[in-house]
Amino acid sequence: MLNEYALHCGKVRSEIRELFEIGRVKKQQFGEENVYDFSLGNPSVPPPKEVKDAFLDALETQSALSVHGYTTAAGSNDCRQAVAEDLQERYGEDLNFNNFYMTCGATAALVSCIRAFVTDENSEVIVIAPYFPEYRIFVEGCGAKLAVVSPDYKDFQVNFPEFEKRINANTRAIIINTPNNPSGAMYSEKTLEHMAAILSKKSREFGHPIFLISDEPYRELVYGDRRAPFIPQFYDNTVICYSYSKSLSMPGDRIGYVCVPSRVEDWEDVMAAVAGAARGAGYVCAPAIMQQVIKRCAKVRPDIAIYEANRNLLYNELTKMGYECVKPDGAFYLFVKAPNGNSQEFSRMAQDENLLIVSADQFGCPGYMRISYCVDKEMIVRSLPAFRTLMEKCK
Repeated sequence: MLNEYALHCGKVRSEIRELFEIGRVKKQQFGEENVYDFSLGNPSVPPPKEVKDAFLDALETQSALSVHGYTTAAGSNDCRQAVAEDLQERYGEDLNFNNFYMTCGATAALVSCIRAFVTDENSEVIVIAPYFPEYRIFVEGCGAKLAVVSPDYKDFQVNFPEFEKRINANTRAIIINTPNNPSGAMYSEKTLEHMAAILSKKSREFGHPIFLISDEPYRELVYGDRRAPFIPQFYDNTVICYSYSKSLSMPGDRIGYVCVPSRVEDWEDVMAAVAGAARGAGYVCAPAIMQQVIKRCAKVRPDIAIYEANRNLLYNELTKMGYECVKPDGAFYLFVKAPNGNSQEFSRMAQDENLLIVSADQFGCPGYMRISYCVDKEMIVRSLPAFRTLMEKCK
């Protein structure tokens, strides 16, 4: 006998990974330069020099136990304190190492938080479309139910009438992702204030806190003069799940954290529940070498000029061709309306042109496509005739 849900998840790949595998085959058939793969959010910009220096410094100056041994489950105090001081300086928030739990990337952070907040089989976690499709796996894998708020197609903020209706006595948490994967949109302060007011009202109505889980892997990837806000300053019962995968271009190194600010109701118990949930999931501790790196690089910021140039190139060229696009505030995704109105069919048509773009049906936003532009600029330029051909086919 096997767990049927686990068997299903193991046998059925996500559409993103499926498309990536199709790309591998096509590159063997047609040559890598003739396949235009916009499927994965795999950073093309190398890690900052400080990251390499941090690895070398840790390996050369620290004991083998410090870089290869176990740390405490929550992570070393000096690593967590370095992260706390960075956020203190940036947002003026009162934080210290006790507010942090280091994790193997944002996935472990999210699963630990969801497990901490789910109390029974009736528990619900709300997500707002468009949303990262693995949220469903995380929530249902923790024994809870996923409730989806349909998209606000006007500006990809929040469909507040539906959001408020979705919250009920079984609602345990809301997951938000801003800047957003896949739309690239960033929630405005007005949106966050409105959301906080609703959550505060509903928490009082149902007699228990409704937690806001802020998934923030793209926090540092914001364009122009804007910056991502510190969400707990809008709503006290917010926990942050962060990953350095995108900001420091280290997706395969798996390092991130959960932050439970002191303003969270009974925050020490919440942190203990997160730690217990991580323990129950088998997460022993984040890699020691990566904690050494983050201790040295907590204040390092990415150079997003390449991503911004790619955004502008792709957005300008596709809109000239007649594509309807959401101009991203952050992250490295362009959200495009399928010209034929059917994103699944359009994705298949694109494959005929060796163009790999992801249908947004799985993100809860049918009719749209996600184009990941964390790629070489030359590939974008080479891909433009294929986009033009597709548009002509749809007319």
